[in-house]
Amino acid sequence: MTHPSIELRARQSLTLTPRMQQSVRLLQLSALEFTQEVNNALATNPFLEAEENAQSGNGEAPAQGTNLAASGQADPREMSLDGGSGEREPSSDNSAETSRDNDVEGVGNTDNLNSEGGEYASDSYSSDSYSSRSGTGDGDGFEAGDWMHVVPNLREKLHQSLRLSPLMGRDRLAAQIVIESLEDDGYLRQSLDELVELGDCDPPLSTDEFANAVRLVQTLDQPGIAARSLAECLTLQLEALPEETPHRLLAIELVNNYLEKLAKREHAELQKRLGCDAEAVRAIAALIRTLDPKPGESAAVQENNYVIPDVIVRQVKGRWAVAINPAVMPRARVHRMYAEMFAQSEGSSRSPLAQQLQEARWLLRNVQQRFSTIQRVAETIVAHQRAFFDYGEIALKPLVLRDVADELDLHESTVSRATGNKYMATPRGIFEFKHFFPRELGTESGGTCSAAAVRALLKEMISAEPGNAPLSDVTLAKLLAQQGVIVARRTVAKYRRLMKVPPAEMRRA
Repeated sequence: MTHPSIELRARQSLTLTPRMQQSVRLLQLSALEFTQEVNNALATNPFLEAEENAQSGNGEAPAQGTNLAASGQADPREMSLDGGSGEREPSSDNSAETSRDNDVEGVGNTDNLNSEGGEYASDSYSSDSYSSRSGTGDGDGFEAGDWMHVVPNLREKLHQSLRLSPLMGRDRLAAQIVIESLEDDGYLRQSLDELVELGDCDPPLSTDEFANAVRLVQTLDQPGIAARSLAECLTLQLEALPEETPHRLLAIELVNNYLEKLAKREHAELQKRLGCDAEAVRAIAALIRTLDPKPGESAAVQENNYVIPDVIVRQVKGRWAVAINPAVMPRARVHRMYAEMFAQSEGSSRSPLAQQLQEARWLLRNVQQRFSTIQRVAETIVAHQRAFFDYGEIALKPLVLRDVADELDLHESTVSRATGNKYMATPRGIFEFKHFFPRELGTESGGTCSAAAVRALLKEMISAEPGNAPLSDVTLAKLLAQQGVIVARRTVAKYRRLMKVPPAEMRRA
């Protein structure tokens, strides 16, 4: 029989300090999430304040609360505050870490965190020391969230249109039930009998009332909404076309009776059923391809989810320069007056106010580390992908996170966080950082090329193909092989689908 016993064991483990945990979390946030995080800290931490004027413009001494860390000036009052003559510093997990935190007074006026002209400041992500070069930003008062706005969805748009109609009472209620029963693609897949059960009135709504409501809803927005089938959806769109549209009536007959034969490309049978020649069948098929089989997805107002770039790449004197976007730089600093008042008080180093002061300094330091790391990663990406900025997508080279991590002496997970949900504004457009890490493919000569370059080659080939003889996936694979790129047919089909290019038979004019 075993008896319970108590045993002591010594074990070593690595744990992240609270400041390191915050640093890692801030690094992986997107620009919008990061802005919200800083705004939340400004609203809840009394030792943080929004910075309105980064520097005094007339050469006078900086006013109270001016960002002295950026201007390079030292304040004797802050020196006494941080040096311990007037304040007992809150306890922390690492005394060296605390001493580094104390020299942070404010962030927000750094325009270009460039490594040129000075060493990098100490970074929690690397054993190297590096510092950021500060300047004056031009994004005062900018909020990344201001670029976002609420847009109505399909049902909300239909309800707005319904309010303009003269319907009253039971008819309006029936139309509202129909609108709420629509699916995201705009179809009404519930039967009229099922809709009758949803009505809550006395006497109950009839199927005839719901049938009238369906016909009304079909007129509230673009044609095809509230259709019960694909054939009805296409018919509604064809009926909305001008009467003089060529082959309009034949197209309505086809979608109502022979849509499956069109899907199977039985053109000879369609000629016999419709009583027309092959050229007319091709024209009818082309007309039907212009219709929208899912009108609900395009009827709703498209959301303007603006992408806010974290860095901006410009060509300056023949060189590609990387700069942090000033619009995403926070305007925050330690409230000097509150910090001095706390230093002169007899508050405990373990009091809530002391912890908030420490958290404010941690936040400012971690913000600097975040942008410094993003800056370094972006500069390395631009250095590796210089040919892309010069020649375009076809010159994109294979690149993996490990290459950037080894060059910067960072951990691969840190580079992954620094590239996730981060965007780069370039003269060729705005790209996610991950776009510059394409997969490596082999070539016949033994070299390598990127998957993005292969997709660019495919796009050029497809755009130059004749309209009456589109290139099949097999032909595209053979053409790539002639250029030294060995790619399987299924890989060509996958890349074609990623580019949202239909198959060859669907591209035939």
